[in-house]
Amino acid sequence: MLRTVIGSFAALSVLGLAACGNTPFNDGRTGLRLPPATLGAAVNLQQHLTVERRGRMDELDAALEIDAERIDLVGLAWGRRVLSLHYDGKSLETWRDPMVGKGLRGEDVLEDLQLTLWPIEQIRSALPTGWRIEEKGLRRTLYLEDEPVTLIEYSAQPRWSGTIELTNLHYRYRLTIHSVVGD
Repeated sequence: MLRTVIGSFAALSVLGLAACGNTPFNDGRTGLRLPPATLGAAVNLQQHLTVERRGRMDELDAALEIDAERIDLVGLAWGRRVLSLHYDGKSLETWRDPMVGKGLRGEDVLEDLQLTLWPIEQIRSALPTGWRIEEKGLRRTLYLEDEPVTLIEYSAQPRWSGTIELTNLHYRYRLTIHSVVGD
């Protein structure tokens, strides 16, 4: 059963799959890497993630800390660390459990994290040619040319409080993130 949870974590493409740099339709990735300080806040969250893909639902817990200097994320499945990420705005260090597929890459986790939590203005200024992001109320849509690629809906402000639902149209999955703000 742990393999199922870890395998589904690899399907989290919102929190990761295949970065593409500046080649827009290579694999549906923007290559986004914003400095931690551009979030404009310090965040300490406990999160519960639910991934729905191809009629299957899997769950994962995560601890996320962001401040002006760094982003640290640890993903846990049944109390076991399956992924860790550290980003200081210059270098990205990642580790993943050998049972987790190679398709889960730290670059993708970072990109999806930033698409979900960072201010829209910061994201817009860093997107490569052909990509754009729009925000209306509690909903964001990421486009490649005029085609929607990712839909993100928030239950509250700030974006990291409450529930976030991300639907990736390119990879055909839905990620629901329930966050609890820590001390």
